[in-house]
Amino acid sequence: MAKLIVVLIKHLKMTPIKQYIEENKQRFLDELFGLIRIPSISSIADHKPDMLKAAEYWKETILKAGADKAVVMPSDGNPVVYGEKIIDPALPTVLVYAHYDVMPVDPLDLWKSPPFEPEIRDGKIYARGADDDKGQGFMHAKAFETLVKTNSLSCNVKFMIEGEEEIGSPNLGKWCAEHKDMLKADIIIVSDTGILAPDIPAITTGLRGLAYWEVEVTGPNRDLHSGLFGGAVANPINTLAEMIASMLDENNHITIPGFYDDVLESSPEERELLNKAPLDIDEYKKAIDVAELRGEKGYTTIEHTGIRPTFDVCGIWGGYIGEGAKTVLPSKAQAKISCRLVPNQNHEKIAVMFKEHFEKIAPKSVKVNVKVLHGGQAYVCPIDLPAYKAAEKAYNDTYGKMPIPLRSGGSIPIISTFEDVLGLKSVLMGFGLESNAIHSPNENFPLDSYYRGIETIAAFYKHYAEL
Repeated sequence: MAKLIVVLIKHLKMTPIKQYIEENKQRFLDELFGLIRIPSISSIADHKPDMLKAAEYWKETILKAGADKAVVMPSDGNPVVYGEKIIDPALPTVLVYAHYDVMPVDPLDLWKSPPFEPEIRDGKIYARGADDDKGQGFMHAKAFETLVKTNSLSCNVKFMIEGEEEIGSPNLGKWCAEHKDMLKADIIIVSDTGILAPDIPAITTGLRGLAYWEVEVTGPNRDLHSGLFGGAVANPINTLAEMIASMLDENNHITIPGFYDDVLESSPEERELLNKAPLDIDEYKKAIDVAELRGEKGYTTIEHTGIRPTFDVCGIWGGYIGEGAKTVLPSKAQAKISCRLVPNQNHEKIAVMFKEHFEKIAPKSVKVNVKVLHGGQAYVCPIDLPAYKAAEKAYNDTYGKMPIPLRSGGSIPIISTFEDVLGLKSVLMGFGLESNAIHSPNENFPLDSYYRGIETIAAFYKHYAEL
């Protein structure tokens, strides 16, 4: 009886928004699981039908949540879902952006449960897309539904859900330009970033840009016997490894001539503020099981992942990798390479710069082909925007503390395109954690983050209308 009384008192103290979320928790979860079960991997052609299926799922979700309309619209690539609810043209309009595509699941054998069959373990949803970006994106649909059903919606809302973010959003910029009038809004809200800890909220104020290539190094016109030809003919794998190794000097400084010319250096004051974010280096190393960290000399770990550019090999292959031994001198070696870029670096300029440099340093014993795959600009959000202030207040409502401004090491290339094409700033209200393992096996999203995210986003609309 005492427990029942406590539950009743707690229920009576709830706001209509919190009460609606509490009463619909299981349905909110079940509907998210329906989306997660669709294997919408944008980088694999065989999943093309799944892209349309995921788009249709989003359309139905937005309509059921209370939108005036929602449609699946074609683009030059995967379809875009557009929806809207206009309650008063005189009120501010929020444009919600999310993506329904996900990363590949390889290596599959490292998953503890099937990647597209969501499973709850230790209070977390385990599945591909649980965080990035099905879980985080779906919070917006459920926050919108909550506001509509409780008669609490105080802004106009538009949705733009794409299916190519994980391959660099190659077609969304053109789609936005073609539908610029339809997408008119005051601010874009995105949940595809993170917070510092379960009890330490943060708002991402900056994203790094990205340049991405695939390189191929070719030596002889066929695979050769490594005994008969080894030592006389250049091995493409050895050569590629040497070329890659030369891209960083002893201070982990990128050696491409002119690479740092346009880097916008952070002021001492900004660096000091940035380093106030809590980071336990020992815990950081323990979490990823490394004995030592490595980065550009003269900068802290927080700065390495927030305000400095990087050079990384994302994949490398060639020769014989099957079971047992095969003494072969391979004809080809290949690698996928990326650079994270910082404000003021142009990804197209860097793409050309790398290509020219990589081809120049190649010895005459091999031929080199560099293909640009995709890229995007860095982005910085002013912290004096009314929408940013509203987001601060919303996090304070639900977490009981003000969020810390955070520069993310990640990239969302389309965000800078929104500013260029639509003339709109984006506020990045993320709820992910480093431990959520996005892009990796056993991606996960805490249930608490999911439900608290819905509540925080709902609170944002209230504060934004007031500001």
